[in-house]
Amino acid sequence: MELLGDVVAWFDDRANWRGSSGLVHLLGEHVSLSLWAMLIACAVALPIGLTLGHLRRGEVVAVNIANIGRAVPSFAVLVFALQVMSIGREPALVALVLLAIPLVLTNAYVGVAGVADDQREAARGMGMTGWQLLRRVELPSSIPLVMAGIRTAAVQVVATATLGALVGAGGLGLLILRGLRTRDHVEVFAAALVVALLALVAEVLLGVAQRLLTPRGIRGDAARGGDPAI
Repeated sequence: MELLGDVVAWFDDRANWRGSSGLVHLLGEHVSLSLWAMLIACAVALPIGLTLGHLRRGEVVAVNIANIGRAVPSFAVLVFALQVMSIGREPALVALVLLAIPLVLTNAYVGVAGVADDQREAARGMGMTGWQLLRRVELPSSIPLVMAGIRTAAVQVVATATLGALVGAGGLGLLILRGLRTRDHVEVFAAALVVALLALVAEVLLGVAQRLLTPRGIRGDAARGGDPAI
């Protein structure tokens, strides 16, 4: 209880909110880094995953990418990127993008490839082209799985972005490193709490986006079946 009281006092101290090392500035850096990582990962992974799923080819590629993404630690990627690039945001951005791509790509592939054959045949029977089939049938039906991959990736990116402080990328990880260096457990706990809340906000916002994007006809099925994220 004493620790919680000290954490509340830490948040109540305006000095911890101001300046280049304050909470507001570092939170902005953390959000910016995470957002750019997710935008780049989605721009790369979604077209590939959706296309392979539509063609129902490349299952081995998608599965292997997912396995590699799980096996390679983000810290190792961060260290490798640091050797190639200069210190700053770039190595952290590379590591976070590579962390997010497997989840987004695999879920996009599985979502589209899993659309029922009778839906495909009915669409083709109506004279739809391949692009129309993907846009009007396959993509709407696969939204729950696609968004589940994006949500999972976003939460992991927000949490892992704390490592960016190790290479000069800033963010909330700087507060954690500073707290560990000075043995300020209150600052470490406060920063970790903000990271957890930020991940929760990302999960909630993307959950709302998923519900808005999912066609009404399949919302009930998605709710009963949950988010089968890969």
